[in-house]
Formats: sequence, structure tokens, C-alpha cells
Amino acid sequence: MYIDDNIKNTHRIFPMQNRKEYLRLDMNENPEGLPKEFIDKVKEKITPEFLSTYPEPNEFINEYAKFINFESSQITITNGSDQAIRYILQTFGDKVNHGEVLTVTPTFEMYDVNCNLLGLKHVAVEYNNDFSIDVDKIINSINDKTNIVILLNPNNPIGNIYSDTEVRKIIEKAKMHNALVVIDEAYHYFCKKTFIDLINKYDNVLILRTFSKLCSLAAIRLGVIISNSNIIHFLNNLKLTFDVNSIALLFGLELVKHKELFKELIQIEYEGRNYIIDELKKHNYSLYYAESNFICFRPKNKSVKELKELFFQNKILVKTYSNSFLKDYIRISTGSKKVMKKFIDVLLDLDK
Repeated sequence: MYIDDNIKNTHRIFPMQNRKEYLRLDMNENPEGLPKEFIDKVKEKITPEFLSTYPEPNEFINEYAKFINFESSQITITNGSDQAIRYILQTFGDKVNHGEVLTVTPTFEMYDVNCNLLGLKHVAVEYNNDFSIDVDKIINSINDKTNIVILLNPNNPIGNIYSDTEVRKIIEKAKMHNALVVIDEAYHYFCKKTFIDLINKYDNVLILRTFSKLCSLAAIRLGVIISNSNIIHFLNNLKLTFDVNSIALLFGLELVKHKELFKELIQIEYEGRNYIIDELKKHNYSLYYAESNFICFRPKNKSVKELKELFFQNKILVKTYSNSFLKDYIRISTGSKKVMKKFIDVLLDLDK
């Protein structure tokens, strides 16, 4: 039986299961989700007839286009941004010649996984020890073998953001080598910085967004790709006919019709983030944070491994890393002040 070598030789680690009974601060989800009254109102529209009909994405795409002030032809949607990443690398990565996909490291691990699966070469520019990134190293790494440059803004798990000048320099260098620049804005709501306007200024720019983080719809999988109509056309050629389900489309549609919810969710997270940062500083924790819904801190009295296990015993999930860059840190997702107060109370009890 034939098995593709790239698939056979890829090592995968899948997320932990049975997380529902825990306070989930390990995967940058909204710990509390959307308001219950909003969920209940949308659920009323899920009728037997609704469920018996194939998904029709255009209504959501048209509404989302108005939401961001773009044309519908510049947008396509996917089953979460995970699927968007696969589509982008499949479409614009030269698998025959092992084209290069350039990212920083550490970053979202699915870029490396998809490069391995598709037979692309992943080139990673390392962060400096002070959590900064040398943009010139990114620019100097772009060459004729580069197919795609990936910029997460803010980056996961560090949270740094790029300046307009830095991004423009990267885009212009990539354009010289016929490379696509993907700006992954999964966390852009938390930093109030977006490069979406560059789509209409350069023909090699693509913006990637998700409804899993601020929008709290990780369970039903809804990702958005925004670019020029030519790039969207090629991606649509690859797409499955019905890759986004009707329930995801319905919730996404209702969310973009209620813009006030975005402001509420941003304010709730912002208040909670500031609270936990202040508390950690007050108790003399060494921490790193930038502009996103997660922060990293060093335990004071317990090892990372020991403290993670104690959190687990107390029904709290946190994120740790095996790489040398972050091995001494615990990362937590930020949420409301209520959630953050619960976390800091447990931390102070355990880390002593």
C-alpha cells in the first residue's frame, strides 16, 4: 500500500482531550465564551430545515466584506485557520522543488507541521534571547527559493508586533522574489493593529483571521482569508465545496451584525489582562507580555513541570514548552478579571 513519505514521516502531537471540566488557559481560547443570551438567540434559528440544507456561505461573506470594508471577491472562508494554512501552502508552495516557507521561531506550530506534510522546506529565523526579533534577518533570509513568508502579528507565543516600516520592507523584498507574504492576524483584536490596508497596496499580501480567539467560536471552526481577488480565486479552486458548516456561518453572520459585542469582548479581556499583569508584578514574578491575549511568567519556587502538574490537579490548564527558548516559562491565556483573579489566587497558593 502506498503512503506518502511526507505524511508517513511527520510526527504529530494532538491537543489534550477531555478539557471541558477545566479552566482552560492553555490554548488562547476565551475562558468564558460569548454571552449566553447571544448564543441562545442564535440557536433559535437552527431548525430541522436549517440542518437539512447544504451550507451557503455567500451571505456571511457579503456581510463580513461590509464589516471590514472590502469586496466580497477578496474574501474566502475556511474550516478554521488551520485549514486556511493548509490551503495557502498547498496553493503557493512549490512542492516539486521543495520551496521555502519562512517564519520566525518559536511560532504557531501548524506552519511547521504543514510544511512537513507537503514536502516544503521550513526556514525559521530565531528570536533573540531578549524576546526581540531581528527583522533584517527575516529580510536577508528571503531569496529565489522562498515561496511564502509568514508573519504572525502579534506572534504566538511571544506576542510581539511589527511596525509598518518593517512589514513593508519584508513585503517589498518578497515581491522581488515572487513570494507571497501571509500576515496571520489571529490576535489582532488584542493589539488594535492590523495590516489589512496593505492588501490593496501590494499584490502579494494575504491576511489570515480566525473566529476562534476573541470571537470565542473555536468549537465550530471559522477562518477567513482576505487578499486580492486573484489570490482568492486560486484558493477557491482548491477548496472543498462545503468546507465550512452552516452553524459556523450562522454564528459568524450574527456576530458581525452585532459589532458592539466585539468592543465588549475586547474590553473584558483588556481589563483582565491588565489585572493579572499587575498582580504578577506585585508578587515579583518575572514575566513577558506584549500585545495579545496571553502572557508568559517564570515560577518563583516550583519548577515549571511541578507547577503545571499542580495546576492540573486544581483543574487549571496552562501551556509549557520544551524548547530552550521558553522552557523556564508558563504561558497562560488571559480572560476576564474574574477568571484572572481565580488564577492568581491558585498560583499564589501553589507556588510557595
